Amino acid sequence: MTTLHNPRERRRRLTLAAAAAGLLAALLTAGPAAATPDPGDAPVKQDVSKSEAAEARAAVESGDIPGVDEIVHSGNITPVANVPKDALKSLGSDLAFQGRYAFGGNYDGFTIYDIADPKSPKVVSQVLCPGSQNDITVSGDLLFLSTDSSRSDDSCSSTSQSATVKSSWEGMKIFDISDKRNPRYVAAVETACGSHTHTLVPDGRNVYIYVSSYSPSTTFPDCQPPHDGISVIKVPRRAPEKAAVVAFPVLFPGEGPDGGGNPGGPTNPGVSKTTGCHDITVFPKLELAAGACMGDGILFDIENPERPRVIDQVQDNVNFAFWHSATFNERGTKVVFTDELGGGSGATCNAAVGPNRGADGIYDIVGRGDHRKLVFRSYYKIDRHQADTENCVAHNGSLVPVKGRDIMVQAWYQGGVSVWDFTDSERPKEIAFFERGPVTTDAITVAGSWSAYYYNGYIYSNDIAKGLDVLKISDRRTDPARWVRLHELNVQTQPDYL
Repeated sequence: MTTLHNPRERRRRLTLAAAAAGLLAALLTAGPAAATPDPGDAPVKQDVSKSEAAEARAAVESGDIPGVDEIVHSGNITPVANVPKDALKSLGSDLAFQGRYAFGGNYDGFTIYDIADPKSPKVVSQVLCPGSQNDITVSGDLLFLSTDSSRSDDSCSSTSQSATVKSSWEGMKIFDISDKRNPRYVAAVETACGSHTHTLVPDGRNVYIYVSSYSPSTTFPDCQPPHDGISVIKVPRRAPEKAAVVAFPVLFPGEGPDGGGNPGGPTNPGVSKTTGCHDITVFPKLELAAGACMGDGILFDIENPERPRVIDQVQDNVNFAFWHSATFNERGTKVVFTDELGGGSGATCNAAVGPNRGADGIYDIVGRGDHRKLVFRSYYKIDRHQADTENCVAHNGSLVPVKGRDIMVQAWYQGGVSVWDFTDSERPKEIAFFERGPVTTDAITVAGSWSAYYYNGYIYSNDIAKGLDVLKISDRRTDPARWVRLHELNVQTQPDYL
């Protein structure tokens, strides 16, 4: 067992109130609409029953869970810095890195941090540009920002406007960040159903963007069903103002208005209907990509970035509600898919939900070429049970680059940050963790780590409520990663670390 910084035994086995059982039943039987991912689309605070609140308070008082905002961590992790949210108070989202800078998205824009000294990060600039969820990447002097809320126009001063209005806008925004203190908005590209997330595919003088979006409606002029594909944007690096959609490859071909993805309920109760992808990770070195696409996980060839080809498609209609994200191991022989059960706003890290739902699924890639297949091996989920007032589920993470081992750091919202080893695909195990106690014991409040990534010797976590955390891990299993240095990191564009 890992030595704990907090002397309390942290393997929580909370008594479950009747209301918690009711929450579980709702999660297990909910139709696809209830699986809308990522907490920015849900109320920031949701009331809980009196019995749930009492249960959470009792767990704190007994030491089963840490106190409100109390920090606990394993002995091999040290918190070295925290930069609280400042002028932009909205929910924090994804992270990207370049040289001495970290870039943090949030629902109102983005923040640039100077992390030359990871123990003393400094805010360089903040850009106000509302448009959930502001998924963020960087490449050279360009920064890309996703807009997935219907806006009155493509400006940073736009207001909310219904997607039923033809003139409404959603899509990709492009900034020039050659001057980190004064980012400059240079271009925008509208995409079908907006841009929930996006992934960069570098290609010499150009960079391609795979735009993931979903949830079409016959009432949305620019987001019509079945929408079973992705938008591909081509951006000339020297002329980003010429960026444009050049393809819309259909990844789930099928007859009729529903396309060929997972039909969801009632055929597959509790599983999201596939109407697009949530997130894609590309491995340029291997010309390979993995897509987490609502009710499906896919493996596809990106030799021609404008025409990706699906190699294999898998489903898990027992334990996966919403295929959320994907991570390759360094050799490209495995993919870790995450299930965002409850959309990131539910309390799913408890004994009632169990170890297989809201977890990671580890898949080996077997075979060669177009005959490669995704073969399920096991699930991984943190076993540190959270209170019924803590939103917790598998979320964004990255590899910790250690040659010969498969180690990942991952965000779990209020479940904190977990470092875990999946070298043995069938026997994954946690080797380190960091977390805070619940934001409150009176309601489910959206908070916790959205993204936790390893970059140049440190773990950076963008906490929805608490700002940027910097952690240092010291462990013989991860220490070799300290020697790996990158100039740029967009986690969904997986680098050749070693």
